[in-house]
Amino acid sequence: MYPLSRAPSAARLALMACLVAPVAARAADTDPIVVTGTRSSSDPNTAETVDAERLKETTALLTTEDSLRYLPSLLVRRRHIGDTQAPLATRTSGVGASARSLIYADGVLLSALIGNNNSIASPRWGMVSPEEIARVDVLYGPFSAAYPGNSIGAVVNITTRLPEHFEGSVGSAVSVQSFDQYGTHGVYPAFRVGGTAGSREGRFAWFASANHLASRSQPLAFVTVAQPAGTSAAGTPVTGAFADRNRAGAPIFVIGAGGLEDQRQDNLKLKLAFEVSPALKLTWLSGLFLNDTRSDARTYLSRDAYAGPLNIGGKLVNVAASAFSNNVYRLDERHWMHALTGEGEVGGLTWRAVASRYDFDRDVQRIPSVALPAARSGGAGSIVDLGGTGWRTADFELGRAGLRAGVHYDRFELRSRRYATTDWLHGDRGALNQVSQGRTRTAAAWAQDDIGLSSALTLTLGARYEGWKAYSGFNFSLAPALSVRQPRLDRSGLSPKASLRWLPGGHWSVTLSAGQAWRFPTVSELYQAIATGPTLTVPNPDLRPERARSEELAIGWSDSAGHVRLSLFNEAIRDALISQTAPLLAGSTALFSYVQNVPRVRTRGVELAFDRRFGAVELSGSATIADPKVLSDPAFPAAQGKDLPQVPRRRGTLVATWHADSRTSLTLAGRYSSRSFATIDNSDPVTHTYQGFESYVVLDARANFRLGQHWDLAVGAENLTNEKYYIFHPFPQRSFTGEVTYRW
Repeated sequence: MYPLSRAPSAARLALMACLVAPVAARAADTDPIVVTGTRSSSDPNTAETVDAERLKETTALLTTEDSLRYLPSLLVRRRHIGDTQAPLATRTSGVGASARSLIYADGVLLSALIGNNNSIASPRWGMVSPEEIARVDVLYGPFSAAYPGNSIGAVVNITTRLPEHFEGSVGSAVSVQSFDQYGTHGVYPAFRVGGTAGSREGRFAWFASANHLASRSQPLAFVTVAQPAGTSAAGTPVTGAFADRNRAGAPIFVIGAGGLEDQRQDNLKLKLAFEVSPALKLTWLSGLFLNDTRSDARTYLSRDAYAGPLNIGGKLVNVAASAFSNNVYRLDERHWMHALTGEGEVGGLTWRAVASRYDFDRDVQRIPSVALPAARSGGAGSIVDLGGTGWRTADFELGRAGLRAGVHYDRFELRSRRYATTDWLHGDRGALNQVSQGRTRTAAAWAQDDIGLSSALTLTLGARYEGWKAYSGFNFSLAPALSVRQPRLDRSGLSPKASLRWLPGGHWSVTLSAGQAWRFPTVSELYQAIATGPTLTVPNPDLRPERARSEELAIGWSDSAGHVRLSLFNEAIRDALISQTAPLLAGSTALFSYVQNVPRVRTRGVELAFDRRFGAVELSGSATIADPKVLSDPAFPAAQGKDLPQVPRRRGTLVATWHADSRTSLTLAGRYSSRSFATIDNSDPVTHTYQGFESYVVLDARANFRLGQHWDLAVGAENLTNEKYYIFHPFPQRSFTGEVTYRW
């Protein structure tokens, strides 16, 4: 764990500025006011909401993505506290489909639509501090014309707050995980300290927050080699390997652990709001995210063996230098986010405008190419620079009496350069050996209207037209030699939406929704380079957009004590963009994995969600049954009729909170998922192994106490029963958490 004193100086100064705010200042109410990004009453989608008070009672909110933990049919694949690769999976899409969902904070896009994966395309959760969350709303399905086609799965709107009076807070949280698997036995802690301060003076309001997080992860990967069928006396004899099977059922040796991340992260946020007049309000926000991650790998083998010809139990295995070295890296990130929001009313029309910018100001990863343990002292390697990657967005919306209309613009840019270096730890950049870059741009116009057919019947009709283009695509490789300027692409699509809502009385509601959405390819999907022996080829820079057609029937019952909802949903996608194995060149028998258009896939199912209060007990939960299928895939016939990758057939949540008194709450929560498949042809029968996707039941417990007027204390346990499970990566085992916060 890194001490706070090692945080970057700018982060320390900003954090201290929050911490030294006058503790003696008068206590004040902290009722939030809505900024932007809230759900409009005319959005016809099925929605689920959790507010700050409920989160405090039920969830160890160490990072912002924790806020979605118990919402229906959602999974944020956060491998450990501080993980920057934490995509959102929905009821119809898996963790490798990050571009099929949208995450906003106060109307500002956090989704990294530069890709459709669970690495660099993961949402930028670090731009929101947990303390500033007022509410989280989730809209299911692409049924609102106000959102792009990336809303196929879900839209998450995080609403943050501005204070009405002077306020501040100082808090810290600690989590300690005990991990025991194969030859790894250890304790992996995470520590967060943060502060907030804010006030309102007349028409001007401000809010600042700063967080520092230091964490160490359990192994994110295990290093494996195939077990040979025959025996041999060759190679250096070693012990310590673990015999197992990979997800395809083939025998392997597990010889070490990798991806042991040691992280320091800082989140700094400033928000300013000014009411120019009763009809005009301006809000400015800036966020800075700093990340310093160092990853290591450890061998389980005797003789401190990491590479070379080795003999394990009479079997010869050749361990490449990259087997361990690929799990060793240094990552230095500095990302900025800025946004300006204007909202008001003129001539009976309400309006809102949001412009945002997200920049990978610095994003450098250093990776060794020489074998461990020598690589720990330096040696040859690579430097990958994503600096200049980022996006710009602009939205303008008008509304009046249920009628809304707007325009949208965005531009996403990917800039990835890879350099050779003689010293991967500290060396300068050498020869440029690989480039992938390009841009996409979308312009859209939309309109949506609520039409009252009767006092009990409302029809919502909408449409969104999107014009998309990809340009400036370029791929370069030094060896194998490649230098290709990719063709410019232009696509457009119209997405009609319709929803019929019936309120028959007696607390009931029935909503039937249908919508079409175009999900256009991302930059990295278009310009991914594939090595094929002595050549390097871009498989398909002319990918077609996904076209989703979705329907949902939602039946709800609600009163002052809560709600119950039953939804039947169906989603059919043509030209689904999925990474799969197929020949890269026409007539070739060699198979490679890359993004392709799969002609037809479909997911349908049923979802039950509820939230009810029974006296001092609040019970909430969900259950989802899905049938995800590949209907047509001529390029890979073995996939036809199989389950879509990473989408489980069954999942559920259950959260029970007992309010012992006005100051004490006790929560027991559970999360369940059936197994899913990693491969599109479902050729991975073994789940309890590295890279497997297995079923799990995880229980969490939490006790929350309010001590006096200023102090909050919480303790808890996550993965209480110490479930050992994989979602490709080994996930955290039993962890204990503690939090303390002082507010004034």
